[in-house]
Amino acid sequence: MPEPFLCTKQAARRLHLSPATLERMRVRGDGPPFLRVSQTRIVYDCEMLDAWARSRRCTSTSERAA
Repeated sequence: MPEPFLCTKQAARRLHLSPATLERMRVRGDGPPFLRVSQTRIVYDCEMLDAWARSRRCTSTSERAA
């Protein structure tokens, strides 16, 4: 059974992003939703990652990202 939560490195790999890019998006508030399970531990719910990625679907390169 697959893990329901991913660390930053695993989530970045799933989204085809670098971990640093995902971290910057988290700081800016324009990345996928995450859970802070402790002061230093951030995880991403796989379903939320997939929903966030689907919400950024475009039909043209001239469309602005959400």
